[in-house]
Amino acid sequence: MATRRKVLGDAHVDRAEARKTAFDATFQTMITEGAWGTLWSDPTISLRERSMLTLALLAAAGNFEEIPMHVRATRNTGASPGDIMQAFLHVAVYAGVPKANHAIKLAKATLAEMEGETT
Repeated sequence: MATRRKVLGDAHVDRAEARKTAFDATFQTMITEGAWGTLWSDPTISLRERSMLTLALLAAAGNFEEIPMHVRATRNTGASPGDIMQAFLHVAVYAGVPKANHAIKLAKATLAEMEGETT
């Protein structure tokens, strides 16, 4: 949970926890323990690198709904807008231009929203 909060921020995690129900509690526990407690907490690569990998994989797999959340997380992981673009350029070459194009559109809108927010 500490890594999840470090990457996504307390406000995001608090909202997710508040929406948790008995129906999805087991799934939420699995994600927290597996993704955040094991994968994201492993020190082998940096959070910045994990952000770039995650964004590229989400785009390549067409899982666009999580891209804005992970673009927002770059505020906490140290991945820059340039890093984000590099990840999506890899997607264009290895997974297809349409997927990269859509991911870039989402990232561009999210980055613009983040610029307008106070931190």
